[in-house]
Amino acid sequence: MTDYEILLLLDADLPDERQQEIVTRARELIERGGGQFGRHDAWGRRRLAYEIDRKAEGTYHLLAFAAESDVLDEVSRVLKITDGVLRHMAVRRPAAKPTVHKEAPAVEPLVRDSEQAARVGENREVPPATSETPPEPAAAEEAVSVSPPDE
Repeated sequence: MTDYEILLLLDADLPDERQQEIVTRARELIERGGGQFGRHDAWGRRRLAYEIDRKAEGTYHLLAFAAESDVLDEVSRVLKITDGVLRHMAVRRPAAKPTVHKEAPAVEPLVRDSEQAARVGENREVPPATSETPPEPAAAEEAVSVSPPDE
């Protein structure tokens, strides 16, 4: 079995009894399919970032459970056709792993030895380093006069 979560966005205008019916139906589908229902967290009424079916608010419910993938498919199919469900999103929960802080691995240099460095530099023409200062280009800065074309 795999751990899943479903976030339900229900119509905020639904009475609390109808919202509980939807959650109970989802729970029954999970348990009937051989899954284990974990928990139900009612997040309450929230304002939506954008309207869905001309509704500006919705009620959120988070369902956590463990089941096979075919059970999840059936629950999603039923939620799609249930009136009052504006949106739902099912996600697989990652397995809980203990957090261990490790040191970052040492970064290897790009050039490992002098032979490889020589091979890398073979195709480049790099002038040897000298202690002299390079000559200044004197001729490149001459003023150029342009005469207008003859008409």
